[in-house]
Amino acid sequence: MISNGQIELVDRLQSLLEKQIEQARHGNIVEVEALSEQAGSVFVEVAQTGLLESAEFKNRREQLRKLHKSLCLTIAAQKADIAQKLSKVRKGKKTLKTYRDNARFK
Repeated sequence: MISNGQIELVDRLQSLLEKQIEQARHGNIVEVEALSEQAGSVFVEVAQTGLLESAEFKNRREQLRKLHKSLCLTIAAQKADIAQKLSKVRKGKKTLKTYRDNARFK
C-alpha cells in the first residue's frame, strides 16, 4: 500500500524536474543548479524507498523518465546556443584586434 507521504515525495520530484525545465528554457542556469540539488536529495529519498520500482508507480516512473530526458535536451540546447554565442564573441574580438593592429601601422 502506498502512503500519501510517498505520493507527495514523487510529486515533489516531478515538480522540481518541471521547474528545472522551465528555468533551463529561460536560461536561468543558476536556478537550474539550485533546483538540481533539491531534486537530487528528493531522488535519493525516492530511490532509498524503492517507490519507483513498484508496479503502482510504473506510469509515474515513465513520466519522470520523460521529464528527465526533456531536461537533458533543454540543457543541451542551451549549451549549444551559448557555445554559438561565445564563438561569435571570439570572432568579433579577433576582428577588432585585426582592425586595431592595422590602424597602428597606418
